[in-house]
Amino acid sequence: MCQHHGQTHDVSRRRFLALVPGMVLAVSACGQSTTGPAEIKWGRETCEYCGMIIDDPHFAAQVRGADHKVHKFDDLGDAVLWMAKQGWADDVAVEFWVGGVETGQWLDGRKAFYIDGQHTPMAHGYGALDTGRSGTVDYTAMKTAVLARGSTSRCEPSETPSDTTTRDG
Repeated sequence: MCQHHGQTHDVSRRRFLALVPGMVLAVSACGQSTTGPAEIKWGRETCEYCGMIIDDPHFAAQVRGADHKVHKFDDLGDAVLWMAKQGWADDVAVEFWVGGVETGQWLDGRKAFYIDGQHTPMAHGYGALDTGRSGTVDYTAMKTAVLARGSTSRCEPSETPSDTTTRDG
């Protein structure tokens, strides 16, 4: 009887040990998400475009490339300018996250609405909202305006836009 009990115990232990690698993988995956916005260490991380400290969640942005690597920005305008230089920026797998101007919560940057005239870290002037209202524009209109303005005097002052052509239709 004791021997039978010992065998049952061994089977249970073997089953548990077989599950351990899967549990370790699941736990480690929690800390390294491959989608969605990543944690930003406010006041300690720097903008990929201009090198300034990222300290305001109301105007910050993140781009998660198709390779799942996260690129962080202090101003959503810097993220737009940086993405314009990436050959893969329009890939559907690329995620663009922006801080909500009213809440500081992450919003899907391609679905957000934008209001101009904001006092932003790099003076691009746009803040993101989760709903449209009078005076807001969509992602495409904001992107077009930021690209037309180019880098601010605070970022790459000697740079001129490399693509001065216009698109018709």
